Amino acid sequence: MTKLRINAIPDSRPVKLMIELPAEIHQDLLLYVELVLGSAGQSTDAITDAARLVPLMVGRFMETDRAFQKQRHSRVARMKSAGSGPGSAP
Repeated sequence: MTKLRINAIPDSRPVKLMIELPAEIHQDLLLYVELVLGSAGQSTDAITDAARLVPLMVGRFMETDRAFQKQRHSRVARMKSAGSGPGSAP
């Protein structure tokens, strides 16, 4: 069995996704959806499920991008030290 980075698409509220992809990337995305759903034993509706999978892929990409995480951590730390972090008064 193929070990994919994302092994299931969680059930969530549908989100309208409007992007343009090159045909080759779109074909690969649909194949990826089929592989994810097939390995999870779920039925496929590739177009609908692709729209649900893209945010997971983008999120996973950002989670594993060390340079992004380093910059994000630095920015959050600066915001907290300046008192403008989440939960602070405007």
